Amino acid sequence: MPTASKLAAAIAFALLGFIAAQTFVKHLPEGTPLGHFREITAAIGFAVGWFVMGKLTRKGYREAVNSGLLTALVMVFWVLLAFAIYLMVKKSMHMMYDGPMEAVLGIFELMFDYGKMLVTPDMLGVILGGGVLAGFVSEWAGKRWS
Repeated sequence: MPTASKLAAAIAFALLGFIAAQTFVKHLPEGTPLGHFREITAAIGFAVGWFVMGKLTRKGYREAVNSGLLTALVMVFWVLLAFAIYLMVKKSMHMMYDGPMEAVLGIFELMFDYGKMLVTPDMLGVILGGGVLAGFVSEWAGKRWS
């Protein structure tokens, strides 16, 4: 059921996803094709905000901090998984894997490699700080309009 807190959470985490993607671009190797990286990350943030954070509102602002951090980490997981699968399929089209099991393991290697790029002060600040802020916004909207 659509609620104001779900909509606010979805918009807040879509914005967080876009800003995090914009910040992450600085850490990618020069000449990396981006395509719709920012938009897809924002769409994943929208979905995670709606389905995860939207259900965790109206429990108080202290709990909103925890819920915002949890939702931000869930968003990072799904973004890493989605783009690792995309890159694995691209690599497999160029016959860079010997078999299907190596391709599946390649997903986790790609997630780990790109996840290491997230462990920088600016990325951690955006993800964790943005998660807390988005949690507050979602809680505020839940209390204000529900």
